[in-house]
Amino acid sequence: MNPERPVALVTGAARRIGAAIARRLHAGGHDLALHHLHSSDEMAALASELEQVRAGSVLVLRADLAAPDRLPELVAATVGRFGRLDALVNNASAFHPTPLDTVTPSQWDALFAVNARAPFFLAQAAAPHLRAAHGAIVNLADVYAHRPLATHAPYSASKAALVSLTRALALELAPDVRVNAVAPGAILWPEHGQPAQAQQAILAATALGRAGAPDDIAAAVSWLLSADAGYVTGQVLHVDGGRER
Repeated sequence: MNPERPVALVTGAARRIGAAIARRLHAGGHDLALHHLHSSDEMAALASELEQVRAGSVLVLRADLAAPDRLPELVAATVGRFGRLDALVNNASAFHPTPLDTVTPSQWDALFAVNARAPFFLAQAAAPHLRAAHGAIVNLADVYAHRPLATHAPYSASKAALVSLTRALALELAPDVRVNAVAPGAILWPEHGQPAQAQQAILAATALGRAGAPDDIAAAVSWLLSADAGYVTGQVLHVDGGRER
């Protein structure tokens, strides 16, 4: 434990954008509590990588964010290990198609549990510690919160709820804690695949004409957590290459 270093709790941190955020914050001097659920091998490799850079700087936490009682435990474990909490990054996300004619209430609930409910109750549990540290929260929203994706209505709605929660929490936690969101565009294609034609259509509607990289999102998160963004709260930063739709 080093009481001089800021501490960040990052959910869904084992791979993809979450791992990029973890690496960026760690390089910037944060000690980290890194949450995962299924990606145990990837998390072990990431933690080992970061520990080799700075021993004792990483705490690995495994939990199902859909289980409400596990959320306060994540915060308590982080503070118990490091003695403080300066930042909460709600990166973990559930994403899968839910066509209107087949979507079930359980699918709706599963998407909202991870994408909206968990960030809110993690913020609730973290609030006293973040207030003490004058810290910040960054939520990972999505371009589809503003421009819903066909066959993904519950997912799009859950991310729209997260955007609204971001603005509400910014009011609830002011002036001690800043709360913002990052809305990525085409950064990584869905793991279940996406037709090349659909990818090209997305890039054609993107002003920069290309996909972004996980580091683009990590840099935005790092900035929103930093003192350089000290007068920014309740905002959604779109990192989407100027995407039109």
